[in-house]
Amino acid sequence: MRLLDTFCKAGGCSAGYRRAGFTEIVGVDNKPQPRYPFEFVQADAIEYIREHGHEFDAIHASPPCQRYSTITKHTSEAKRRAKAKTAQDHPDLIVPTRAALVASGKPYVIENVPGAPLIEPVLLCGSMFGLQVRRHRLFEVALGRPNVFQPQPQCSHKRQGRVVGVYGHSGGSSKRDGISFSGVEAWKAAMDIDWMTGAELAEAIPPAYTEYIGRQLLLYLPTEPSKGEL
Repeated sequence: MRLLDTFCKAGGCSAGYRRAGFTEIVGVDNKPQPRYPFEFVQADAIEYIREHGHEFDAIHASPPCQRYSTITKHTSEAKRRAKAKTAQDHPDLIVPTRAALVASGKPYVIENVPGAPLIEPVLLCGSMFGLQVRRHRLFEVALGRPNVFQPQPQCSHKRQGRVVGVYGHSGGSSKRDGISFSGVEAWKAAMDIDWMTGAELAEAIPPAYTEYIGRQLLLYLPTEPSKGEL
């Protein structure tokens, strides 16, 4: 089965789909991704979906989330206002991405942060998969038929134990809400990702999320895979 992963970054989502059983994966991003673990194309993601989306069995998209990302309650009100103003400077790529995905006629998944305008999304958290990160993310799944997912796992923060904060910096020993800010090696272990830099990990999705999505997605796909040419 062939999967197109757009806005792929360093390939956290792609790795999950491979674990789920997709045999051929192509990643697309507008910036070089030297550590992306599968076939990579540097291109505009939306344009690539429009031109090549029909050649795949399913498509994943993770449009940039800066417009919808939130600030922790510990941040000052001044910084909150500044962030809200800055967010408006980021384009809303979810709407044009969804339009391109729908036009492809293929089953698709859109991933983004809580607060993003996704349609009937599934919420996933690292605690659902025994990971040491939380990293809540939403997944809009469109199969072209009624979506019947297996019972969704539940967040279990109280039973999670030590939680590692994988953000835009590493090192130090400060703690907040029980989350420790550790080094990159701890990030890799917490995310179950061993090939990324710290900066890449800060933007990555744990592969466990898309392995869960991908296993169920495969149940809805035709048995005969697409044979499009790239």
